[in-house]
Amino acid sequence: MNTQTIIALASEYLRELPGHKFEVLEIAKPASIQAGINLSRIISKLSPLVGNLIEFNTCEFLNIQEGFHEYGRWHRQDPGFPDTIFRGSVNPMPGFEIKAWFPLATEITARFKDSQLHFTDDQTYVALLAWLPEFLIYGKPRIIDIVVVSGRSVAQARDNHYHNPPDYIVLEPEDTSSRTANLQQTNTNGYKFQGSPADLQAAQRLLSSFGANSALYRPDREYQERMRQLLAAYSYRQDTNYAKMDRIVHPGIEAFKERVHNSSISGLTIGEWNRLLSRGSDELIAGQLKTRLDIEDSGSNIID
Repeated sequence: MNTQTIIALASEYLRELPGHKFEVLEIAKPASIQAGINLSRIISKLSPLVGNLIEFNTCEFLNIQEGFHEYGRWHRQDPGFPDTIFRGSVNPMPGFEIKAWFPLATEITARFKDSQLHFTDDQTYVALLAWLPEFLIYGKPRIIDIVVVSGRSVAQARDNHYHNPPDYIVLEPEDTSSRTANLQQTNTNGYKFQGSPADLQAAQRLLSSFGANSALYRPDREYQERMRQLLAAYSYRQDTNYAKMDRIVHPGIEAFKERVHNSSISGLTIGEWNRLLSRGSDELIAGQLKTRLDIEDSGSNIID
């Protein structure tokens, strides 16, 4: 076994997860149409909690697969990157950054900020799991779909998408290799130009002085020092929305998003449910909850 074989085997197991229900909690079926409407408005608030529980349980799911037992064990790192690593006889150490996505929310809010330099051995992959309650707004969390892509490809897609100097600069972290592990920095950051049009023209001239291909992103120290000259000379603000996975424009992630939104639950696609629950009237929502999810006024007391 080597690093890539462990990654490939784990990816194969993870791709068996769609349809799997996690026994982490269960949301009761609404006892009335109004309760169903109310639940549909707030169900996304559960996503951080359930998402974390799914991430923890995915690590446990990998550990019950016999294919790994001879070589090591998966461990959860919290905090740390990646959040799931394989400790054993394999080097470099394989790992997965596991992200759960609730597709009735507006977007994939998980961020991916780690530097390309972290992935020189292509030892870390990203597993993005889409989940919903088994009956859309109630029941146990169920995996809808999953995509597994290399962390290096995500970092490269992110940097190529965002970096557009002098208007937008992606910067690597400072060299912190001499620090203890808990103080080392691995995250990139994005900076948006805030100067005047005249300043932007001057910044463009400075960029041109760096030579051909100076607008193409590179993580090496020489190129990064040139980008820091721009940052020091002109006004920039740090972009707080930088590196959201929904905005990286990674081909595999984009195809995954489209596939999930086109998946059908109870006669409507997830995309159609999303639009209905976010923008539909109570009357429209009530009709669909009754017809498609069998929610109606039962007359029962929900307080035991």
